[in-house]
Amino acid sequence: MIQAVGDSFALMGRQLKHIRRMPEQLLGLTIMPVAFVVVFGYLFGSAMQVPGEGGYQEYIMAGIFVQVMLSNILSTAVGVVGDLNNGLMDRFRSLPIARSSVLLGRTLSDAVLAAWTCAVMAGVGYLIGWRAHNGILQTLAGFGLLLLMGFAMSWVGALLGLALRNAETVSAMSSVIMMPLAFLSNAFVPTDGLPGWLRSIAEWNPVTAVVSACRQLFGNELGTTGEALTAQYPIQSALVILAVLLAVVIPLAGKTYRSASSR
Repeated sequence: MIQAVGDSFALMGRQLKHIRRMPEQLLGLTIMPVAFVVVFGYLFGSAMQVPGEGGYQEYIMAGIFVQVMLSNILSTAVGVVGDLNNGLMDRFRSLPIARSSVLLGRTLSDAVLAAWTCAVMAGVGYLIGWRAHNGILQTLAGFGLLLLMGFAMSWVGALLGLALRNAETVSAMSSVIMMPLAFLSNAFVPTDGLPGWLRSIAEWNPVTAVVSACRQLFGNELGTTGEALTAQYPIQSALVILAVLLAVVIPLAGKTYRSASSR
């Protein structure tokens, strides 16, 4: 166990060194989230109305945070495919390291990058009028929940990359997963205007639970709340959903890695 932890952090450091040597990658991770904040906060914010006094700028920030964490599926999947196709996974197999550390190092490094992205987005959000009102502890808990989601999405991406082994296929499949989760939720608009059956789907969407939990922890406008369990208890629901997802995806990714690396 101690060796696996040490190996994981060593491989995480290796991934992060690539960012230091090629800072343009970090720039790419920063520009798109900032663009989301500016576009949704300023352009859409002037036209959108949500219940409450905080305005659309406060309503939208949790949704943008969660969407960026959701995009870890694609970034991790593409990275894993690259490692498989350039022979890096084969080189790792020849080293005396724990097998679990290869995927854990990748997902941990992506979690660190997600933390950087959250910090930049929070700064830009502050400039456009977003505020967290519930104090430092609940604010940190909100960001902790976001990073937990980003970590879980990285494992989903690792599983996709190992299973599909092709960058184009991974990109297409990631979009199929991310688009409905992001837009069929309360991330960008309240769900009360949806038809009854579609609203029920949106209320049980895991993204809705995480977005609502973050809004509650940040003290931002919740918009409308539904009757679903995820709407009534968003924080508990989000934690349970992410814990179950990790419990399912991590063993599957480990099994798929052992199969993929033996081909």
